[in-house]
Amino acid sequence: MGDADFMQLALAQSRQAAAEGEVPVGAVLVRDGRVIASGRNAPIGRHDPTAHAEMQALRAAAAAQGNYRLDDCELFVTLEPCAMCSGAMLHARLKRVVFGAADPKTGAAGSVLNLFDHAQLNHQTQVQGGVLADECGAVLQDFFRQKRGDQRLQASLNHPLRDDALRTPDSAFAALPGYPWQPHYLSHLPVLDRLRLHYLDEGAPERLTWLCLHGNPAWSYLYRKMLPVFLAAGQRVVAPDLIGFGKSDKPKKDSFHTFSRHRQILLELVEYLDLKNVVLVVQDWGGLLGLTLPMAAPDRYKGLLVMNTTLGTGDVPLSPGFLAWRDMCAKNPEFDVARLFARGNPHMSAEECAAYNAPFPDKGHRAALRAFPAMVPEFEDSDGAAVSRQARDFWRDQWLGQTLMAVGAQDPVLSLPVMRELKALIRGCPEPLLIEQAGHFVQEHGEPIAGRAVDFFSR
Repeated sequence: MGDADFMQLALAQSRQAAAEGEVPVGAVLVRDGRVIASGRNAPIGRHDPTAHAEMQALRAAAAAQGNYRLDDCELFVTLEPCAMCSGAMLHARLKRVVFGAADPKTGAAGSVLNLFDHAQLNHQTQVQGGVLADECGAVLQDFFRQKRGDQRLQASLNHPLRDDALRTPDSAFAALPGYPWQPHYLSHLPVLDRLRLHYLDEGAPERLTWLCLHGNPAWSYLYRKMLPVFLAAGQRVVAPDLIGFGKSDKPKKDSFHTFSRHRQILLELVEYLDLKNVVLVVQDWGGLLGLTLPMAAPDRYKGLLVMNTTLGTGDVPLSPGFLAWRDMCAKNPEFDVARLFARGNPHMSAEECAAYNAPFPDKGHRAALRAFPAMVPEFEDSDGAAVSRQARDFWRDQWLGQTLMAVGAQDPVLSLPVMRELKALIRGCPEPLLIEQAGHFVQEHGEPIAGRAVDFFSR
């Protein structure tokens, strides 16, 4: 058997540790080509901070050999040893240590320090890293991803609703057409201050991550036709509901809602989920807010898929179509969201249209719908205008990623001329993909756009 074969045996131990709720690290100890002991992480189960996989294997081998010296032995472990385990290996006088994945936080075989690289010590142990590193690392990544998800869900389920907010009952979202995905919640981001934020998080993070931001009065349901295309390509999708929308909590007061607060929520969400290789997907308020995000962390973003939206810089007049929309919302604060979608999207079923009403069972849940039209920065000193001007400079002068623009030709609010003005501000933006039959909510015609985007951004 070779090194890879013994590491596979250590991986089997690591998976058993994961099944027992321990951090998945496994080890086997070999003498003369034969496994004489094995071990897996057990600090939680044994209430023992020293019960690392390597320590377990060393103890078992020493007991089996009747000697704490293990001069002719080799130890295979799935994760780079820590200082404690490295010291024990040196005391045992192992001949060789082979590890899989590096540990950049506590690794003592070269990552943080190298305890094996000291000529002053009276014993020298050979060290080799990187054997089946990807496979060993994947076991750890899967474990911690699941653990974070479980912790977030548990925290949100146990967290009481704030007195100044409402939460749409889960029953309102039962059996929505075309929306089968598992909900994710978090409430501990500093800016949330215990408000519960809902988001979808589907697919594999190893490749592209599509960050899909909705606008007003929509929610993540808007992306139900595009998500399956992204997921079928083996990619990850994250689609949050802004506070006040969808399955997220809904503050009772209109005054809660500000441009700066909602932008900060998105910034903290991106950092918390550690999103990388992001294609930012925006429309409506998803663009007003979302287009200000990449300049804060340019290395996270690879692409931009931009649909009917704009930048609220405050030094350019708002479009006549938007001003008409804002006036309508002010005069009709209880407008029927389902009817709005039906009017602009005759191909949608009545059940699909009704799904857009689901988050807002009464006027108490509609503070965001009332607040958002007036929040679009209109003047140079409006909240969000300065950061939007900075974003304009970023997209024009510093953006290095790919851009794809899709425009709903029937949009009366943010029409093709508005989008052409935006195109001129985005460095390297090609001619827009015109969706003749689509209106403002372009995502309701999203399958071909998503397919085109997968091809475009995967090149």
